[in-house]
Formats: sequence, structure tokens, C-alpha cells
Amino acid sequence: MGFSTNPFSFFLFSLIFFTNLELIPLVESASDYTALVYKGCAKQAFSDPTGVYSQALSALFGSLVSQSTKARFFKTTSGSGQTTISGLFQCRGDLSNADCYNCVGKLPQMADSLCGKAIAARVQLYGCYVLYEVSGFTQVSGMELLYKTCGTTNVAGSGFEERRDAALQVLETGVVSGHGFYTTNYEAVYLLAQCEGDLGDSDCGDCVKSAVQRAQVECGSSISGQVYLHKCFISYSYYPNGVPRRSSSSSSSSSSSLSSSEGNTGKTVAIILGGAAGVGFLVICLLFARSLMKKHDDL
Repeated sequence: MGFSTNPFSFFLFSLIFFTNLELIPLVESASDYTALVYKGCAKQAFSDPTGVYSQALSALFGSLVSQSTKARFFKTTSGSGQTTISGLFQCRGDLSNADCYNCVGKLPQMADSLCGKAIAARVQLYGCYVLYEVSGFTQVSGMELLYKTCGTTNVAGSGFEERRDAALQVLETGVVSGHGFYTTNYEAVYLLAQCEGDLGDSDCGDCVKSAVQRAQVECGSSISGQVYLHKCFISYSYYPNGVPRRSSSSSSSSSSSLSSSEGNTGKTVAIILGGAAGVGFLVICLLFARSLMKKHDDL
């Protein structure tokens, strides 16, 4: 059955098409959870003339990647004696098993290319991280600052810092009740916090509180901030026009790179679609009038 060329039928089809198109919900595209945030490599490299360290590290990575299909946190060791290497991976709490596996699967090659044969290394992506260290490596405090970044845009006045501080207070409470992972929107601020998987609720709360204090001092009136301590990290982003909707679990990342102006995307697209619908309506009316005139001439 061919498509009807009747102008009125075409008009109804076009009207329905444009109406449905305008009603399609607009969602923010997910930030890349496999993008590199930072890397930390020990200055000392292991001497490996027989390849025992390389074999132990390869076995460790293999175990971590295989476990990422069913867990978001896993800690293990490989090798023996002086060649023992301990390591762990952790995925963000809102990643699916498939996304976690995809994220962790990229870490072994990245660790090798970024840190080589370092006796200890940590590679942090937006959605996951891996950490390994050779036996005897000096331990660091769980509160030690590893990395922080603050948004380049500042929000002056309008009670921003009070609103941000209130949101961060909610984050401190939420990560404890969430047993190590928490994300929420509060007063146009998108928040996320996560602690290392084997950290108890009390220690997790203390770690996040320390990260929050650093963010308040070091990021000041910045529109966004990310603070990574050894045992936890936090992220916040302020959206004056409202926190954009996220299309999937993996999109709930610490997305400080998203501009606050993106909140206007839906309005812009709606205007464009409305204009297109208006033009289409005008063309349809002209075609309809032309058809009527043609029928009148034929009579």
C-alpha cells in the first residue's frame, strides 16, 4: 500500500510527527567513565631480570579484570615472598556490571603505559580505578590528598557557598547511610562520594568529611570540584539552571566538565523544533490550498 499523497493526510502525519518529536525527552549525554582523571606512579621501579614481578603483576591484573564482571570492588594478592604484589580495583557504585568490566578492562594496559615497572601505581578513571603495590611499599594515610581539581568558573554572591556547603553536609551524611557510596541532587548541586570498598562506615564518614573540608577551602567559589584522597573521593557540580537529567547509571559521574549553560539545551532544541514544525505547517497549508485550486480549475 503506497503512501497517500492526499494533502490533508500528509498534514495529519506531519502534525503527529512534529508533536511527538518535540515531546521526546532531552537527556544529557553520559560523560566518558573510562576517561583518565589522574595517575600516580612510584618513582622506584622493580628490577625484574627473571620476569617474576611481571608474571605476578600480570596474574594480579587478570584476577582483577575477571572479578569486575560480578563485583564493583575486589582486593587480592599475587606472587609470593618478596615478589608478592597486592592490588585492588573499584568501580563507581552506580555502574552496571558490564560498564564496570569495560572500565576495569582498560586499566592494565593504561597502568603499563603510564607507569611502566613502577613498584606501586594507581590509575584513576572517572568510573573506576586500580591500585597495586609490591610487598614492602611504604603505606600512606587514608586521608592523604592524591588529586584535586576545581572548576574554572566562579559563582559570585547569590548565596552559592552556603548552598554548596549545605549540599556537602547532605553528602557527608548520605555516604554513611549509603555504606560507602552516595549520589544525589540538592539545591541545584549534583553530588557524589565513594569510599574504598573495605572501609567501615565510621572511617568512610571521616574520610569524606576531610575531603569536603579540602574542597571548601581549596575550591572556594568554584562552580565544581573533585577531591581524591587515598581512601575516598568526592565530586560536586553546581548547575544554576538545574541539574541535567542523566540517561544512564554510568552517566552519573563526577562531571565537572559539563558547562552550567547546558541546562538550556532543552529550551534551545525545543525552539528549533518548534520553528521547523511551523515551517512544515506553512508548507502543508500551501500544498492544501494549491490542491483545492487545482480541483476548482478542473471543474
